[in-house]
Order: sequence, then structure tokens, then C-alpha cells
Amino acid sequence: MAAPVYSGGGRGRGRYRPMSEINVTPLVDVMLVLLVVFMVTAPLLTVGVPVDLPQTKASPLNEPKEPLTITVNREGTVFVQNASVPIDGLVEKLRLITGSDPDAVLYVRGDKDINYGRVLEVMSLVTAAGFHKVSLVAAPLTSRAAALRR
Repeated sequence: MAAPVYSGGGRGRGRYRPMSEINVTPLVDVMLVLLVVFMVTAPLLTVGVPVDLPQTKASPLNEPKEPLTITVNREGTVFVQNASVPIDGLVEKLRLITGSDPDAVLYVRGDKDINYGRVLEVMSLVTAAGFHKVSLVAAPLTSRAAALRR
């Protein structure tokens, strides 16, 4: 890329002067591309195990630290955070992660189309292992869903 120059009216010396203006169009193009890339990738970074949660009117809980999440997806597969875990290895995995702390906060997320018995099986394993702070997670009830339930 060459910089455009102005021709002067003099003889020999000083005939060409460099242009002192900056072309910002390439800078704007690069910034717009970066903006689009971040807008597309940011939502993908927060996605965990896809689960269609049941809806409820209950108010959300505010926990000071991030809880450990156990998810049961539509197929009945159990996940701890984002890692798939066999049901017989669930308690061992939870004890390793929490350091066998009975006061660790655990959230159980179950797909709304899954058999309730599978979610209950996971919750009973967790509580039988000695964890006391186990909660079910549900999506907030939207106004459209509330209108459909009437």
C-alpha cells in the first residue's frame, strides 16, 4: 500500500509532500468484523448441557458462590457441570469435586420431558451421600406461558 502524495507548485525540491491524514475506513472495517465475531461467539461460551427446564413462579435464589450443577438431559444422561458421568460414579465424582463437604451447594437440573423418577433417583443418590443443600432448578414462568396455563 502506498501513501498518496500531493504535488507542490515548486521546482525540483519540495515537489511532493506526504499526506498527513489517516484513512480510518480499514480500521472501522476491522472493528466491525471483530464486533460480529464477539457477538456470535459470546452466547456459545455460556451454553452448558441443553435442557428444557420446567417453568415456575418461585423467585430465584441468590447464592454467594457458584453452585455445582447436576443435569439430567432428555435422554436421561447425567452430567456434572458439562461432563457426562455414569449414574454409579456420580457420588464419587461429587465427593472429589466438593472435597466431601456436606454443605456444598448443589443444583439439580432436569429436562421437563424426562421421567420424574430419573430426576428423583439422582436427587436421592446425592442426599444419601450426605449433601444437605440440594435444590431443583426451574425456568421462570413467562407471561406467555402463564396465559396458556389459565
